[in-house]
Amino acid sequence: MPQHPEILWAQRSSTSTPEKNVVYLTINLPDIKESSLKFGISETTLSFSATAGDAAKGIEEKDYAFEVEFYKEINATESTKRLNSRSLYLILRKKDLEEEYWPRITKEKVKNSHIKTDFSKWVDEDEQDEAAAPAEDDDMMGMGGMGGMPGMGGMGGMPGMGGMPGMGGMPGMGGMPGMGGMPGMGGMLMMAQMGQMGGGGDGPSGSGGDEDDESDDDGPPPLEEVEAAK
Repeated sequence: MPQHPEILWAQRSSTSTPEKNVVYLTINLPDIKESSLKFGISETTLSFSATAGDAAKGIEEKDYAFEVEFYKEINATESTKRLNSRSLYLILRKKDLEEEYWPRITKEKVKNSHIKTDFSKWVDEDEQDEAAAPAEDDDMMGMGGMGGMPGMGGMGGMPGMGGMPGMGGMPGMGGMPGMGGMPGMGGMLMMAQMGQMGGGGDGPSGSGGDEDDESDDDGPPPLEEVEAAK
């Protein structure tokens, strides 16, 4: 019998901006076999079934499935999904533009231990205007887009590829302190050689003074309490 995967959810609301009137939903299931994935979404329901696991990692393959009837209708055509190695991540566009949060994600007021609040994306209803939208770099990394849905582009512009500290644009050798730009090593010898050659005071640009600060990835804002039907 298929097992029920863990579901994490959070939300935002807006009376005027559809892009800010959404539910963030994560099916928290590592190593989903893409070939086994069956996913259906309508204005009122979400269905999911898949096999997950990786024998090479010693993780037993198991079947998972569930179906949820939403508390209110969503705009299925404007909703997006992304599969990665850890989860299936969804942004569901609420159909009704209204300020009030959904009290739960499921239509029926039945407790479901598999559906939980995503505290990493949670913000209180009266603080959401000041909060940034959830960062998607962790949720969106992995196995590329699925099904041609909006927002399913490839990996080209993902954070952490080419702009991250130590990758590509940093001083010295890959920008790592002590690699190629440290005093007493290649940088000092180069300065001496340039002086002898009339190169003047240009010196190596990566001689240790310009280390980029690591950016603070706050991750996606938290969400609302979860209740769901089995």
